Amino acid sequence: MHEMSLAEGILDITKNYAEQNGAKKVTKIALLIGDMAGVETDSLEFCLGVVKKGTVAENAEVVIKHVPLVGRCTMCGKERPIEKYNFICPDCGGVLDTVSGREMRVDYLEME
Repeated sequence: MHEMSLAEGILDITKNYAEQNGAKKVTKIALLIGDMAGVETDSLEFCLGVVKKGTVAENAEVVIKHVPLVGRCTMCGKERPIEKYNFICPDCGGVLDTVSGREMRVDYLEME
């Protein structure tokens, strides 16, 4: 379950930012997770609940924003959602380069 290591990394980032900013409490952890990031968000939320116990983020709300998989055609330049991991442009047959959907990062933190 790699979500546990992700949760530990997110908590490390959270604790470091809280310490750097003199925060006594983190109230919200907002994450961006792309459709192609390979993260099981329910598992990640569970793991975060476990690792944040007894920390400055113990009662922090976890908000996950899902980022859709979108590509831009290298030939015609059109942007479109990528469905079923089909990276071929239905208009011209060109290749779709990923524009979004691979994100996996802390978007922002709210602290007191």
